[in-house]
Amino acid sequence: MSDSGPEQSASCMSLVKAYVRSRKGMVLTAEIIICIIILICYAASRTPGYLGVAITELIFCVIFFVIFAVKYDQQIPFIHWGWTDFIRAAVGGCLFIILSLVCLIRGGDGPGIAGSVFGLLAGILFAYDAFITFPTLRKTHAPAATESPDNI
Repeated sequence: MSDSGPEQSASCMSLVKAYVRSRKGMVLTAEIIICIIILICYAASRTPGYLGVAITELIFCVIFFVIFAVKYDQQIPFIHWGWTDFIRAAVGGCLFIILSLVCLIRGGDGPGIAGSVFGLLAGILFAYDAFITFPTLRKTHAPAATESPDNI
């Protein structure tokens, strides 16, 4: 039994490494990094009330990264992971753009403005994530039969 542990962790690590090299893995990794940067900027600001979006999206990004990297999405088929990921990315992009514009218009100190600029970049990155996720949601259908089965 003790031999299955290292083999399992080695295969898990190889799955994560392979996923990070994919386009979706790189985008999710970039989203995690930019959320951490935004979190640090807003925490250093005089008005740390903007932390909620960054924390929430960071948690969602980490959860989806783990689910997709370890292929739990294939083991849990009753959730449509494509639509869930698309909604997460689209809502995250909208929230980051709105929050950043509000913070930029309101003004403030340097870390708040830096967090807003990174928030705009995060909004664009999340929108790109939604953009690359959407084509996987469309399914091509087989053409319907135009003849009756009896050839009448």
